[in-house]
Amino acid sequence: MNYSLAPILNAAGIAIYVALGLTALYGVFCVILLVRQISQKRFLTQNAANEFLDQIHEDIEKKDYESVVNLCDSPPYWSKAVPQLILVAMANMERPAKKLRQMLAEKFERDILAELEYRVSWISTIVKSAPMLGLLGTVIGMINAFDKIGNMQESGGDPSQLAGEISFALFTTAAGLAVAIPLVMAGALIHVRIGKLQDSVQEHTGEFLDILEASRKS
Repeated sequence: MNYSLAPILNAAGIAIYVALGLTALYGVFCVILLVRQISQKRFLTQNAANEFLDQIHEDIEKKDYESVVNLCDSPPYWSKAVPQLILVAMANMERPAKKLRQMLAEKFERDILAELEYRVSWISTIVKSAPMLGLLGTVIGMINAFDKIGNMQESGGDPSQLAGEISFALFTTAAGLAVAIPLVMAGALIHVRIGKLQDSVQEHTGEFLDILEASRKS
């Protein structure tokens, strides 16, 4: 008694297409979310950063630390990385300058970079998984096609009709690559943005700490 694998293989093929679709959607979601998070953590322009730091400098020179805290906690700045780190510094002003720099660096890596890297790791996982899902779909489609060839040899039929099915099976590999390639490019863009965020945070935080240390000494 012969059993046909066609129903199982067809269901598996549909499941792989659904998985590819969901994978692509989640990859796009991660990219959009990362771009928004990085934009929220950075100043839009260098002029905006300079304006903020000038106001901080002015308040620190006046020893008006409460105004510094209020400015960093105001709606335009509360979600950005540098004001968040300044709030931590103001809450730990009694610490030595070296310890304070180390604390801010650790907090930036732990609370901000770690979350971004977590999302980036998911994009990397999708980039690796999508071509494998496509290849699995192709293999299943080819198994189904050869199964039908075997049935045709027994019952008769035109093997040329399988050309469309084989082409459709190979399409899953193309679909997997079509998901992975744009995400590779998006991941590279995000890595560049994260690098720029790190550079700007280090620069602006260092400038603030220099201002704070000068105020302490005076």
